[in-house]
Amino acid sequence: MRFTRILRAWQLYVLLLPSLVYIAVFKYWPMYGVQIAFRNYNPVDGFLGSPWVGLRHFIRFVNSFQFGQILANTLWIAVLGLLIAFPVPIILALLVNQLQSEKFKKFTQTVLYSPAFISTVVVVGIIFVLLSPRAGLVNNAIHLLGGQPIFFMGSPDWFRPVYVISDVWQNAGFSMVVYLAALAGIDPALHDAAKVDGASKFQRIRHIDLPGIMPVITVLFILALGNLLNVGFEKALLMQTSLNLPVSEIIQTYVYHQGLQQAQFSYSAAIGLFNSILNLALLLTFNSVARRANQASLW
Repeated sequence: MRFTRILRAWQLYVLLLPSLVYIAVFKYWPMYGVQIAFRNYNPVDGFLGSPWVGLRHFIRFVNSFQFGQILANTLWIAVLGLLIAFPVPIILALLVNQLQSEKFKKFTQTVLYSPAFISTVVVVGIIFVLLSPRAGLVNNAIHLLGGQPIFFMGSPDWFRPVYVISDVWQNAGFSMVVYLAALAGIDPALHDAAKVDGASKFQRIRHIDLPGIMPVITVLFILALGNLLNVGFEKALLMQTSLNLPVSEIIQTYVYHQGLQQAQFSYSAAIGLFNSILNLALLLTFNSVARRANQASLW
């Protein structure tokens, strides 16, 4: 019976086939290499020929003197990014949605959305130029106001604020589009009825727009939590200097240094798998919490 239904709609399955092949080749097949984390991998012996060591690399990472610092650095940036970067697109979408002029509305969306197309390398280059202690625009403004120049990129205290603020500037507009699409699906009759009842714009935002996009907010928040520890590797690595390394060394950059620069393949694979397991645990936990609270969930 099921085979007959498949034959009847074979065109749809043909269209689906390239996506299934992509997922199988690039998502599931690489899982075969996860066993490196449990072996003392040697490229000459291969996956199966390398000796099995079990959880030795995981224990080594947890017991290392760098573990606490690296995990704390990753959590600091991730939590700050979640607390600051997650609400900003929602606020921007609610404000842009209230603009009356369609031309100005489209112009504002374009301006806010455009930074997402800038390469991370270019963004970090702009940061270094703007924050240069000698010729940077920010330090020139500080000097004109009577202050002393600040070496932002060499100060551990400034790494996290600069990272999070630049991340908000680059990605908030892209995330805003999702919420604008959700706002477009709200029935305009609700706003018309609220206007008749004398509701202000703030009251309509609070009682119509926010509840209308709350399922989208909940789902994206769960996904953000499931990706919490996957802090942007490229930007963190490019912003690293020898002076800010105590706060800029995160799990992703540590994996890069250990795996590619020092060729400790099994050790770095174990750290990456440890990070993925933590993300999966966060995703499952908060999805379960959302489902029990009768909110939108992933499943």
